[in-house]
Parts: sequence; structure tokens; C-alpha cells
Amino acid sequence: MKKNFYITTPIYYVNGEPHIGATYTDVACDVMARFKRLDGYDVKFVTGTDEHGLKVKQAAEKKGIDAQSFTDIVSKNFMNLSEKMNISNDDFIRTTQTRHKKAAQALWNKLLENGEIYLDSYSGWYAVRDEAYYSEDELEKSEDGKMIAPSGAECEWVEEESYFFKLSKWQDKLLELYESHPEFIAPNSRRNEVISFVKGGLNDLSISRTTFDWGVAVPENDKHIMYVWIDALTNYLTAIGYPDTKCDEFKKYWPADLHMVGKDILRFHAVYWPAFLMAADIEPPKRIFAHGWWTSEGQKMSKSLGNVISPDVLIDKYGVDGSRYFMLREVPFGNDGDFSHQQAISRINGELSNGLGNLAQRTLSMIFKNLDGIYPEIDELTVEDKKLLNSAGEDLLNFVRKEIEQQRFHKALEQIWKIIGEANAYIDEQAPWNLKKTDTVRMGVVLYVISDTVRRLAIILSPFMPDSMNKMLNQLKVPENERSFEFIENMIKSGVKIEKPIGIFPRIEPDKEKAA
Repeated sequence: MKKNFYITTPIYYVNGEPHIGATYTDVACDVMARFKRLDGYDVKFVTGTDEHGLKVKQAAEKKGIDAQSFTDIVSKNFMNLSEKMNISNDDFIRTTQTRHKKAAQALWNKLLENGEIYLDSYSGWYAVRDEAYYSEDELEKSEDGKMIAPSGAECEWVEEESYFFKLSKWQDKLLELYESHPEFIAPNSRRNEVISFVKGGLNDLSISRTTFDWGVAVPENDKHIMYVWIDALTNYLTAIGYPDTKCDEFKKYWPADLHMVGKDILRFHAVYWPAFLMAADIEPPKRIFAHGWWTSEGQKMSKSLGNVISPDVLIDKYGVDGSRYFMLREVPFGNDGDFSHQQAISRINGELSNGLGNLAQRTLSMIFKNLDGIYPEIDELTVEDKKLLNSAGEDLLNFVRKEIEQQRFHKALEQIWKIIGEANAYIDEQAPWNLKKTDTVRMGVVLYVISDTVRRLAIILSPFMPDSMNKMLNQLKVPENERSFEFIENMIKSGVKIEKPIGIFPRIEPDKEKAA
């Protein structure tokens, strides 16, 4: 039986265009999903859009259209971005879908039935931009007297009738969850932040609004709509058939293996979400990972500064796979990172073009030119040959598997490029261009060993750069049904004929970048 793996991105808020932050999360989740599929798992990978709330309603009004029409347009932009970045999600949730409204209302009713919700009135500070409530001690007063949240969002005083969730009663249960499952929140710095917040004391949470109507209606009281987070977080259940907890999808995939989120929404996922679930007699997810933010050339991305990096710009300049590679290679995943065009060009040229691309190109070119494009028969391998092949096989796969499991994508890529460096050193030491004059049999063995090393590397790298590695495996003539991890220790078949190779990673010229 296949093992199951359920991974989700957050659902992205549709008050504006997609940005690099959404792309970053998408790519990280996609690498995880593709890796697990190649490793024999039955994967469910879900993304989507969060389409309710005052912020969305206000954005639609600025455009002069109704909220549903506005969300239809912006949600489609997120879908298009997923396609452009070659994201292999199995489902795309929209919170305006009927199936989601049904799931959100079912969760509400379960919480109500369990005595976890009560009606009262709310007064306090609310940030529309964050769709979040803040206590006064979390806020700072600006020079013009406005109250500012830690995120920089302006807060307003809100007073209205509201339903409340009994969050305060779940404080000890949450702390027990964090203690008994240290892997539940990652990285550790974020885990410590959450524990500190919960130990500081939890207040009951306002979970409905009456001052606007763009949201999921509260069952049996439609003058209230659900607070955007109880609505949005339920999407992870919607995607697997909730409220039917006995259906195959729910039984197969819940609890979720990984919710990937940005650090700014960790509190909602690591505090509110498990509390909602436990209160509804549903098991919490297994792990929540909060990654960092990108800055641009040392500055925080801001529309006013004009330095927001569009995913389309990345694709145009560096290609899909070049962009995917740079984002996960450049910064330890979980930390904040600075996006530098100069560094992106350096990585892509130095590691993709000169490192992996040149290794494959010169090897296959020599086979095409000197061996009539045919992989030779191999009788005997030297210690050096076996060492290189072994380093790119199960040993490397096991190392990468361990790092991927902990979302240490940069560590996985570092190790892969260490092996690529060893392969380039091997070909320089063996010098097949000299062997063709003195020992053509040994030349064939060397070229064969490098070709099979590249095959192994390409299979392991395919979750990171699926199109490029697919092209590389096509050039190597690896059958499509032999590109999963179970075939990593197989060898290229002798006698197979290749075609003239074409470079996979063209160099990016810095001058062209400046001109752009």
C-alpha cells in the first residue's frame, strides 16, 4: 500500500496581485509534493484563494465592481501563476465555492454543538489589512495619533455584537500539544515565539462580524458572517471532503502532514487552528512550517518604493526552473532573504550553466561525437568510478530525503552540488578527451560513468526543476517509467543511442539584465 501525504499552501488573500511571497510558498510545497510522489507516496497537494473579508470588499469597491466579480478575476491570476511556475497542485480551493461554505458552516455547527461558541459583544482594535484583532499593548501610536499593529497595519476601534470562540480554555491543551509534539511548529525560532505567546495568556476570540456582509453566513443567524480566519482555515478540511469525515479522502489524508505558511500568519495556524480542531473533535495537523520574507536589494518590498518583485519578472529573466532553483538555494528556508538580481545571475550561471549544465553537455557531446552516440558496453569499473556512482545514488538520495523532510531545501541542494563538483573533478582528472587518443575503451567507461551520475542527479533534482530535468533525462534516453527514486541505483542501458545534445541552462548575460 502507498503511504499518504497531505500538504497545503495557505490560501492567498485576493485583495491584490500575486507576489514573490506566494510564489516562494508554492514552489517549496511543490518540491515537497513532487519529491514525495517520486518516493512512492500518494500525495494530496492543495492551494487556493481566500476571498472573503472587509479588505477584499474594499478592494472591489475601489475597482468599481462587486466583490464576487473582483474575486473571480484575482483568483484566476493566482491559478495562472501556479500554472506558469509549474506547480503540481491537485486541488485549488476558493472560499466562495459552495463546497467550502458547506464545510465552514459544518465546522461552526460542530463547535456550537460542543459548547465552544457563545454570543456576546466585542470592542477592541482591529487591523483591516491583517484581518486580525490586537490588544492595546501590542500596538504603537504613530505621530499622527493612529494605532499601528506590529505588522505596520493601521488599526481601528471596533464595537459590535459578536460570537466568541472559547480560546482561553484551550491554552493548556495547546501547550501540551507543543510539548508532546516538538515537530508541530518549525523552525524552532517560530515555535518559541508561539509558545511564548500562548504562555502569556489567551483571550476568547471574536469569530463573527456584523459591520459588513462579504463572508460565509453564520448558520441560523445570517446578520453575522464568519470572521475570515475561521472561514479560511477550514479550507484544509474542505479539500478532503469535510464534513463527511468517513469519506475515503478524509480518512486517507487527515491529519494534514504539512501546512506551509509565511511567518506573518503563523499565529492563526499554530494557535487558533489547532484549538478550533480539537474543540471540534478533529485531530490537529502534524506540522506547520513558517518560512521567512523576501526583501529586495536590501529593502523591504513596498509598492510605494516600487521594488515589489513580480513573479512574471522572475520567469522572464531567469526562466521557471532558474527562479525555482534560486529561491530555494539562496536562503536557508525559514529565514528572511534578500533578492538580488546579481546574486541570481551568479547562481544560475555558476551552478546551473557551468556546474550541472556543462557537465552533462560536454559528456553527451563526446559520446555523440566519439562513440556514434551509443552508450558502450561496460566490463569493469575502477574504485574511482564506483565511488562517484555511489555518491550520486542511494547515499545522496537518503541525505536529500532527510533534509526535505525537515524543509531544509538549501541543505539538500548544497549536498547535490557537492556531488556535481565531485563529478566535474572526476571528468577533469580522467580527461576523456586525452583517453580518446590512447585508450578508447577507458574513454567510453568514463563517459558512461558520468552519464549515469548525471542521470541519478537529474532524478533527485527533478522536484526542484521538473522541466529542465525532464529535458536532461530525455537527452540521456532514460525511459519515462524509470524516473522515480526506486530506479536510482539502476544503470543506463548499454547500446542505447542518444541524439546530439542541446544545452539545458543557457547563460544569463549581466549586460542584458542591466538593459532590462
